[in-house]
Amino acid sequence: MAITFSENIEGFELPEKKKVKGWLTALIEEQGKHLGTIGYLFSDDEFVLEANQRYLNHDTYTDIITFDYVEGDLISGDIMISVDRVRDNAEKFDVSFDDELHRVIAHGVLHLLGQGDKTEKEAAEMRKKEEHALSKWHEIK
Repeated sequence: MAITFSENIEGFELPEKKKVKGWLTALIEEQGKHLGTIGYLFSDDEFVLEANQRYLNHDTYTDIITFDYVEGDLISGDIMISVDRVRDNAEKFDVSFDDELHRVIAHGVLHLLGQGDKTEKEAAEMRKKEEHALSKWHEIK
């Protein structure tokens, strides 16, 4: 199937798209699942906030919103990422923009694979899985 990337934020384009697609596909297959169709949209805070308000009734800024269209073992969804939040969080957590961006990219796929992050236990497990995904990204990079 396919992973697509779109941007509607000035001055940003995801680098190494082909490598990112291969990395995400490997993460999905590692869990015994199959890639369906995943669409990423990279945007700004205001666009993602509006979507958060409209579709989830949340009036907060967020780095990512994941819309889950998974059917059985076929992993599909739409993922919106705020490049503004990623940039701010990279600074806040003292990590590179590249690492924070790829952590958030993986975070969306991890949600589609069924990983939650609402409880402390789920959030801790999500962090472990994000770190694993980042280590895989650094191996292919």
